[in-house]
Amino acid sequence: MWMYLGLLAALFLGLHNLCKKHAVKGNEVFPVLLGTITAGFLLLTPLYIGSKYSPDTLKDINLYINDISWQNHGFIFIKSLIMASSWILAYQALKHLPITIVTPIRSAGPFFTFLGAILIYNEQPNGFQWVGFFLIILSVLLYSRIGKKEGIDFKSNKWIFAIIGATFLGASSGLYDKFLIQKISLTPQTLQFWFCWYTTIILCIIVAITWLPYKEKRQAFTFRWSMPAVGILLQTADYFYFKALQDPEAMIMLLSAIKRSQIVIAVVIGGILFKEKNKRKKLIPLAGIIIGVFLILYSK
Repeated sequence: MWMYLGLLAALFLGLHNLCKKHAVKGNEVFPVLLGTITAGFLLLTPLYIGSKYSPDTLKDINLYINDISWQNHGFIFIKSLIMASSWILAYQALKHLPITIVTPIRSAGPFFTFLGAILIYNEQPNGFQWVGFFLIILSVLLYSRIGKKEGIDFKSNKWIFAIIGATFLGASSGLYDKFLIQKISLTPQTLQFWFCWYTTIILCIIVAITWLPYKEKRQAFTFRWSMPAVGILLQTADYFYFKALQDPEAMIMLLSAIKRSQIVIAVVIGGILFKEKNKRKKLIPLAGIIIGVFLILYSK
């Protein structure tokens, strides 16, 4: 069951990535980020209010937000710092790079998670899973060669390093999620609500320093429908992902790989919508990534 929940998370993440590309086009990254995370927070706020005033109803539908200790608040705040850093790097890269380059590089995230799952959680991959992960990495390298034809030099382009950093931080957060969900038993909605709360605070501080004081930046900002859509789709994807992680049999390295099937939406549909170059050539490494994910999913 947890694998199917992972596929649902991938579906909403793919749609989230398309909206994200639309939201950042021509806009400052930080206010866009703040708008998206605020939309997610507003989506979850009724659950928090309902948990205070009608707890039995929320418990009956498994959406009750639990009271947590200050220590657990600290754990969630750490996750907020990690993901805020990852998103800032990823949004900046997405603003300056084609989505058909950014998304496949982020697909290397399962490789970092894979190593962490072995070292931290002692998850044991088999031979086909090893082949699947290395196939994903080789496919991403092939994307780098295609990217050069679009004027993107992977060795000197700072936005490439930004998306690689975002990928590493995102993978670290994925490993941390297993600790939060399985080790200290946070429910998905409890984790999501407080994560959005702390991330909103962090981004408010950043926006107040880097954007609000500058009139020209404020005037250049354009609100788009895709901004709240990004936040809503992300929280929906995260809910299914965290529900999958609640299963004691769920393996974070496999879930991480399953989530990368979102690239089918991002590369195929995104390439058409945003009219990006070399779409046919990108189908080759895309196929490699899909085969890698397939080997991981069905290697048992």
